[in-house]
Amino acid sequence: MERVERLLKLYQSDPCDADVPYMIAQEHAKDGDHAHAIQWYDTCLKMEPAYHYAYYHKAKSLEALERNDDAAAVLRAGLARAKAAGDAKASNEIAAYLDELTP
Repeated sequence: MERVERLLKLYQSDPCDADVPYMIAQEHAKDGDHAHAIQWYDTCLKMEPAYHYAYYHKAKSLEALERNDDAAAVLRAGLARAKAAGDAKASNEIAAYLDELTP
């Protein structure tokens, strides 16, 4: 959690950088703390709604908590954002995960 502490200090010094809450979320997810990861992905997405990979990884944390319906909803929202932005790579990855998650 030392890395999280450093990232929290960075976030406090620059609360407008959406990359920092994303990185904090990733650290929590890596540690298996998916509830906190989801909160930080939400912070990231509030700051930058077009942060496509935050949708993808938030869905991974939701799936880890067996909240597959919520994960699918997040993926649909992320897919819509990625398509609207013309981000084919993110669109394809999010769509593939959505197909995998929903039979």
